[in-house]
Amino acid sequence: MQRVDRMPVIAANITQIDARDDRVFYLTVPSDLIEGPLPGEKSALHVFDMKKRRDATVVEGLSGYAISADGAKVLYKLEKKYIVADAKAAGAGPGGAGDDGPKTLDLSRLRVRVDPRQEWREMFANAWRIERDFFFSTKMNGVDWAAVRAQYEKLLPLLGSRTDLNYLLGEVISELSNSHTYVGGGDDLPAERRVPTAFIGADFALDSASGRYRLAKIYRGDNTREYYRSPLNVPGLEVREGDYLLAVDEVELKAPIDPYSLLVGKQDGTVKLTVSAAPDGKRRDLVVQPVKNELPLRQKEWIEHNRALVDRLSGGRIGYVYLSDMYAVGMDQFVRQFYPQLDKQALIVDERWNGGGFIDQIVLERLRRVLVGMDTNRNRTSTTIPQQILNGPKVCLLNHYSGSDGDLFPFYFRKYGLGPLIGTRTWGGIRGIRGDWGLLDGGYITVPEDAIYDLDSQWAIENHGVDPDIVVDDSPSDWESGHDVQLEAGVNYLLEALKKAAPVLPPPPPLLPAYPPGVPSPLPPSN
Repeated sequence: MQRVDRMPVIAANITQIDARDDRVFYLTVPSDLIEGPLPGEKSALHVFDMKKRRDATVVEGLSGYAISADGAKVLYKLEKKYIVADAKAAGAGPGGAGDDGPKTLDLSRLRVRVDPRQEWREMFANAWRIERDFFFSTKMNGVDWAAVRAQYEKLLPLLGSRTDLNYLLGEVISELSNSHTYVGGGDDLPAERRVPTAFIGADFALDSASGRYRLAKIYRGDNTREYYRSPLNVPGLEVREGDYLLAVDEVELKAPIDPYSLLVGKQDGTVKLTVSAAPDGKRRDLVVQPVKNELPLRQKEWIEHNRALVDRLSGGRIGYVYLSDMYAVGMDQFVRQFYPQLDKQALIVDERWNGGGFIDQIVLERLRRVLVGMDTNRNRTSTTIPQQILNGPKVCLLNHYSGSDGDLFPFYFRKYGLGPLIGTRTWGGIRGIRGDWGLLDGGYITVPEDAIYDLDSQWAIENHGVDPDIVVDDSPSDWESGHDVQLEAGVNYLLEALKKAAPVLPPPPPLLPAYPPGVPSPLPPSN
């Protein structure tokens, strides 16, 4: 390490480095956030001249490159084109005799002959080997892995399509009886052309007397965020719940026509809706931009309904946070829901139907904060140390659709002593993957590469799930009658906990004496 010298280049996300004589080539790519690449950044191929100690850009926007052995030429991919150019800084002038700039490779006549059955056999063997070499357990969960290959390899001559191979690989990997073992993709899978339906973020109700449809409910969403954009909740649109939708793009809407049938294929543009306050009232036209998926709008409405219910049942004492996953959406949900409720005395964390991810420890770190001190000012306003802490009892709601990191979150919620788990046993799949492993033709498999165990050196959760402390099962009749029995159980538990010990923040001490006990006060002013 004493021989290391720092290259004077701007810090960046560098994914590839190549050295040729006195020059170093390196690829920078946009920084990855939980929601994807950082907007406004481009990938770039740089060249650093070791003699001149100077950095320059060769080309921007590429997705990959290869430098020739002598360092004179670079092959890079720009969108769908492959381009050969001089390996030098952009705008550095001609590279010598015959240099006429970058040249795009003509791949229009490139052909490859494929024998599907040979490819299928190779991919079968490779998938088997990848699992053998990277599965977290060298004992393959106790399965005789060589025998599994021999058993299923006999079926290879019977395959009739690439889809058959995926099915066969799925059967092979399923012998491990392990979660997160997925198979997919392939180069000859049938292309299924679907024409999606647009949505306007509303529930329809049929007025049987007129045969017209009312906008029974409009989902308000949050138009400051594209993910929750509501087509009908736009300032100045003047459409209300109870209005009638009479036509879509001048096509009359009347039973038995399905309203959604008039929105098929219209998700990429605008639609004209003709509405009225009455079935035969004065018509007015609205131009709206529909959404491709209105699940976020409906989910947001459900979350806000739950929070309002918890607030009402607890007299404003209990907060409510819902996490639909442990990824980008779940992180956004936590930030926007948790911090505005720090004035509550208790908290319900609802992770039912949580699809997993990887942020459990980030969220748990916030929930685990312990009150260690207080701060005040001239206005006698008290602030907790650490700040942003909810110093009251907590519960976690879970169900059999809580999976992956949705298993781990309640598992550690209880381990950290944050509170009881209420609901039903979780899915039970936590042996994790890092992504897809590619096969020859672009298909893929996944390999569980890590596994959780507890402090007693026992395997945890996998193929069982996390058991609740308080079992509360819900039934269709509960939902039909308007009762979320698990949520209500969480409120009731916390109300009882608050009766026993409601959190109270200590008030500031008297202004005098002004120092801790034993510290002398300032001398009085002399006359």
